Amino acid sequence: MWIPSFYKITDEKVIQEFISTVGLATLITHDNPFPMATHTAMELEYDNDGNRFLRGHIAKANPQSELLKKKPNALVIFQSSINHYISSSWYEQPNAPTWNYMSVHLYGQVSILDDEALWQAIERLTKRHEKVSKNPVSLMSLPPNIQQMLKAVTGFEVKIEKVEAAFKLSQNRNQNDYKNIINELLIMNTPLSNLMAETLKTNQPF
Repeated sequence: MWIPSFYKITDEKVIQEFISTVGLATLITHDNPFPMATHTAMELEYDNDGNRFLRGHIAKANPQSELLKKKPNALVIFQSSINHYISSSWYEQPNAPTWNYMSVHLYGQVSILDDEALWQAIERLTKRHEKVSKNPVSLMSLPPNIQQMLKAVTGFEVKIEKVEAAFKLSQNRNQNDYKNIINELLIMNTPLSNLMAETLKTNQPF
């Protein structure tokens, strides 16, 4: 991912929080003649040596499941749902319009999880997302026939070798432009424009 210096994020805590908040990833592997992609929930975890891993699962019926074993190089993308068109009419001087977004790309080698590691990974994933539920579900509480559905999925982990993070949030604009972008987004008053305005307020570079 090409990242101009204005937008590059290197703070590991910020990246970790972003991955945890977004949750849904796009797993991309290479096949001929085109790459293959699957959207799936993934968790960032660390081993005792501080190595970073992404753990997730996809259906065994998914052709990418076999591809993970044959061509284990992977790109994983976490893309925020908060993104928005930015009109250049909001700037003091003429310029090109653009689009604000936040994205993290992670690259690494894939390995397949055994049954026990798969169970543990899905159990951790379920517990984290169920803790806000009124009646949280746990794997252990599910009927045996539902638990058996795990046999139909392939668990995997990606050992992270490279991270690229871009938060393109109008950091290249001057202070007056930046304030006006926020005001114009608030005037639009849509759920997404309001979210982008709040994101700009939280991350303002001035």
